[in-house]
Amino acid sequence: MPIIHVNIIEGRTDQQKELLIHEITEAVNRAINAPKESVRVLISDVPAQHWGIGGQSAKTLGR
Repeated sequence: MPIIHVNIIEGRTDQQKELLIHEITEAVNRAINAPKESVRVLISDVPAQHWGIGGQSAKTLGR
């Protein structure tokens, strides 16, 4: 059972997350022929102030 864990900066809509889950599942199915029913996708929303890019938080960088 493939388990895909995705970390993203918070702020995406539920609809965007649903699409992400769908597209990742499709990609895993195509790439390794895993049955879609066995694919698990976990999304972690990370606050922008907890996401570092080049020594600064994403919040400081306006992301």
